[in-house]
Amino acid sequence: MEHLTIASDNYVAFTFFIGTMAMMAASVFFFFELNNTSPKWRTSVLVSGLITFIAAVHYYYMRGYNLETGESPTFFRYVDWILTVPLMCVEFYLITKKAGAKIGLLWKLIFASLVMLVTGYIGEVLDPLNSVLWGVISGAAYFYIAYLVWFGEVAKLSQTAGPLVAKATRILAWFVLVGWAIYPLGYILGTEGGLFGMKLVADKAAALHSMDIVYNIADAINKIGFGLVIYSLSRNAED
Repeated sequence: MEHLTIASDNYVAFTFFIGTMAMMAASVFFFFELNNTSPKWRTSVLVSGLITFIAAVHYYYMRGYNLETGESPTFFRYVDWILTVPLMCVEFYLITKKAGAKIGLLWKLIFASLVMLVTGYIGEVLDPLNSVLWGVISGAAYFYIAYLVWFGEVAKLSQTAGPLVAKATRILAWFVLVGWAIYPLGYILGTEGGLFGMKLVADKAAALHSMDIVYNIADAINKIGFGLVIYSLSRNAED
């Protein structure tokens, strides 16, 4: 039973708890604001609420798994990412759709995000001896998404959608470039057989716990931050 309560020095479980509460609160906020949102932006705000709600549910289970086993809930984390990250990419399509974004752009973003996550999971869990290869493929998909939102179709469309959409897109692009960068960094530092990996870490358990804390904080900032940018756009943009 000792694993079922959060000890005062169990910072991993504590950040799982805080992440759960923060993202659930964000979900309630986004869902309650739907009726006060212009129909033009309602789907975008709904998706923001779905992202944080899905994450909150997964964080609740990840917290329980961590408390019961003391291990990092890698599988559940990837399940969360494979549902929420494509939805975050969908946001780029939704806010540029008014400027003429085609359905092909949506599928490019979703496909690249799935490649990034699936190959990351393979390299981290299923085939760690070849984690460099899988990491390169995952990283290429990540940089492709970054290219689309900084210089590619998303960036170009946002410039014709008005200054507010362009500003929101640029902020979201910073989330992708800076906020998402913590995930490949964690992959490099924490995967056996990686560029650095566990070979340089004496205490592997401590390293995984540290990365869980970083991931939890980054997840909350990225997912809630994405939603707040969309919410702000929905309030400031013209109908």
